[in-house]
Amino acid sequence: MEKEQLQHHLNMNRRRFLSRMSLGVGSVALGSLLIPDLFSGKDTEEAVLQRLPHFAPRAKRVIYLFQNGAPSQLDLFDYKPMLNERFGEDLPASIRMGQRLTGMTADQSKFPLAGTAFKFSQYGQARAWISEILPHTASVADDICFVKSMFTEAINHDPALTFFQTGAQVGNRPSMGAWLSYGLGSENMNLPAYCVLLSKGKGNGQGVYSKLWTNGFLDSVHQGVQFSSGENPVLYLNNQEAISKMDRRTMLDQLTALNEENFKAFGDPEINAKVQQYEMAYRMQTAVPEVTDLSKEPESIVKLYGPDCLVPGTYAANCLLARKLSENGVRFVQLYHQGWDGHGNLPGEIKGQAMDTDQASAALITDLKQRGLLDETLVIWGGEFGRTNYCQGPLTKENYGRDHHPRCFTIWMAGGGVKPGVYGETDEFGYNIVQNPVHVNDFHATVLHLMGLDHERLTFKHLGRRYRLTDVAGTVVKDIIA
Repeated sequence: MEKEQLQHHLNMNRRRFLSRMSLGVGSVALGSLLIPDLFSGKDTEEAVLQRLPHFAPRAKRVIYLFQNGAPSQLDLFDYKPMLNERFGEDLPASIRMGQRLTGMTADQSKFPLAGTAFKFSQYGQARAWISEILPHTASVADDICFVKSMFTEAINHDPALTFFQTGAQVGNRPSMGAWLSYGLGSENMNLPAYCVLLSKGKGNGQGVYSKLWTNGFLDSVHQGVQFSSGENPVLYLNNQEAISKMDRRTMLDQLTALNEENFKAFGDPEINAKVQQYEMAYRMQTAVPEVTDLSKEPESIVKLYGPDCLVPGTYAANCLLARKLSENGVRFVQLYHQGWDGHGNLPGEIKGQAMDTDQASAALITDLKQRGLLDETLVIWGGEFGRTNYCQGPLTKENYGRDHHPRCFTIWMAGGGVKPGVYGETDEFGYNIVQNPVHVNDFHATVLHLMGLDHERLTFKHLGRRYRLTDVAGTVVKDIIA
């Protein structure tokens, strides 16, 4: 039903709305699952419309494999043989064009070009260039859209990382997962709409912090729920030994009654948000142990992801867990894998990072595909910016470092309505974009579009103005949509 028609029906109370729509008991239950606020006493029009996509979505869920620290595109996806041919030569000023530098290379008198230490080959129908250290990714090249023309303004980790997650370089803005939770709600009342998984590689790490999965100024029910690798995947979820499940239920009912009185007195929406969080935690007590139990996965799945998938907290285990969470209706699963900050000894470090992530990333695509879930699940892989074509520090053909490079880098996406292939192009130096630039705001607009949301209409009024994930920018990259 078109929204204009639906809005007409919403000019009535909840009982009349349900009777007019001829909803049976099963449909009522489904409605309360997809639209948790339907019977909350809140404005029905707002509750219903907020949880509906603006148009038919291509994807229902997102799994974002964020490679924290910025992988070197020049050693993974953006093959530039000219850099090897002109090894050690100074980067021409006409190419750098006065771009600002980080404090780590600003004092260098020269910027010697550094080619990659790895061999590249072409794969798939699009003949995408992929490094030899990513053989598993190469095997699923025909399912992947390589966007080689990403760019950002931020040149240091924290603002760049925060920008990718929240659409702003400053803090206290809702993350992408929070916006999707706010815009679409959850598909499973027993699990959060937004889950966060952390892993750490062998390379130089950049930390991650809770502001990256914050709800910002949205209700706190939209904040990402972090899963740990310990005995208890969600901290403080289980009851204490002296408290039974029945006691917990009684306590929550009494707490809800008190909070309802407080809400009547003060009208603070966070009171209702806290009640929803308590209820979610109660339901998660049953759902979380089941979905996080990887020991029952068949041998074929363990072989697909690699033996590390049975080691809690590893990247492989988190990829497998992400599939299970997504399969069970979690709207947005965010993985952060640390260790890509290759300022020195980059060849050795990036090879270790590839060993950690390559097989499991490709396995996730294959696993989703064989379960019939890839078409409705958008998988994203990438970091906060790229790496320079010149060397930071000492340079040899076997060893080099690369500084931060926001002007061009590569991410990839698969499934969820994305068209496989190669999009965008950089110059022969791998320093500037020459075709189809994609800004971070464009990336966000495109992800929301694939989820059925118009990035200009998904807004929230805060402190007198309307905010959105893409702020006042962003254009949907329609050429990569199937």
